[in-house]
Amino acid sequence: MYLSSIDRPGTDAASPAGRSRLRGIKAVGGNVFALGTVSLLTDVSAEMVTAILPVYLVFGLSMSPLAYGTLDGVHTGATALLRLVGGYVADRVRRPKAVAGVGYAMSALAKLGLLAVGRSAGAIGFVIAADRAGKGLRTAPRDALITLSAPPHALARAFGVHRAMDSFGAFLGPLVALAVLAASGQAFDAVLVTSFCVAALGVLVLVLFVRDRHDERPPAAAPSPREAVALLRSAPVRRLLVAACLLGFAVIGDGFVYLLLQRREEVSLSSFPLLAVGTSLVYLLLAVPIGALADRIGRVPVVLGGYTALLGVYLLLTASLRGWPLVALVLVLHGLFYAATDGVLMALAGPVLPEHLRTTGLALIQTGQALAYLASSVLFGLAWQLWGPDTAVRCAAAMVVPAVAATALLLLVRPTTRSHTEETA
Repeated sequence: MYLSSIDRPGTDAASPAGRSRLRGIKAVGGNVFALGTVSLLTDVSAEMVTAILPVYLVFGLSMSPLAYGTLDGVHTGATALLRLVGGYVADRVRRPKAVAGVGYAMSALAKLGLLAVGRSAGAIGFVIAADRAGKGLRTAPRDALITLSAPPHALARAFGVHRAMDSFGAFLGPLVALAVLAASGQAFDAVLVTSFCVAALGVLVLVLFVRDRHDERPPAAAPSPREAVALLRSAPVRRLLVAACLLGFAVIGDGFVYLLLQRREEVSLSSFPLLAVGTSLVYLLLAVPIGALADRIGRVPVVLGGYTALLGVYLLLTASLRGWPLVALVLVLHGLFYAATDGVLMALAGPVLPEHLRTTGLALIQTGQALAYLASSVLFGLAWQLWGPDTAVRCAAAMVVPAVAATALLLLVRPTTRSHTEETA
């Protein structure tokens, strides 16, 4: 087996003799913590709303599985092309912080938009799309800032720290929503107003505490669209993009996982948001140690292990196991899946992308994965509606195995023949 250069943790930042390498969280730098704080607050805001949306849409509005799958796909994938826009603009203007700030502000304002749309599923979908447009715009510039703020040998750990803080926000969000609902007499408007205030605080932290980062080379001419397209001529980038699409197509939405658990175990609607809390708690606990593990043993094996955990989630959802052991195992494996894949995949991408197109390259990979997820979510909703949830989950499980096998071949095995373009990429 050949461990490709996209998976080899950086060694060019080794400490001089007599100086011990910084370990743990201290190695990733203050800018990563500032970005993590922004993401923590933003995720508190987002999860206050999204943790209760599946129940509201499916039970409150009687939305069909196909309609919910389409809306869930829109939530993640329909604005995926804006990731490319955000990445390219950030590379052009060399101000990733500013581009990310616009995205965070858009998502904050979308929370107020939900106050005006009432029970209209179409209007809710439009506002969710606007919120995700903000996420699409900010994600690649934010991740580029992380890659520029952490040493190469600690990239996966840096993403682990950021994702841990992000998941802590996702952990707190549903709990804050439940507290606001209890204090306001079940007033959904109070949740939305509180959500907006928390998101606005995140934007303020970004403005005051996050610093722009650039590579240390002298500023070059702004990259042209042709140069951005030329990224696809790089063999490592192509392989990583195809792998991201394959893996994205094997994932069904979190809301579907929680709805399947609710259906099997008859979880009360008032307790439904706590399922997301369970996943976020596991993610929070495992993100940093798994990021450090990926830096030590290789990032590709950790990503593949994460998708193996996802396969376990799908198999458990069709197994005969019942009761709290089923719920606990599903949530633990679901959180493990995110801890082993979310930030580690971006750490894989960083070292193989050219400095002047780093943000665009990250956005390209995120866009491919998000569009694959959009297709997966719609198809899963259709399969549920046509054949029932059990058959739909078995189909999802069947997709994971070839996706993991193909990804292993793409990223771990050297091609036996290579074109001249690949040799010089």
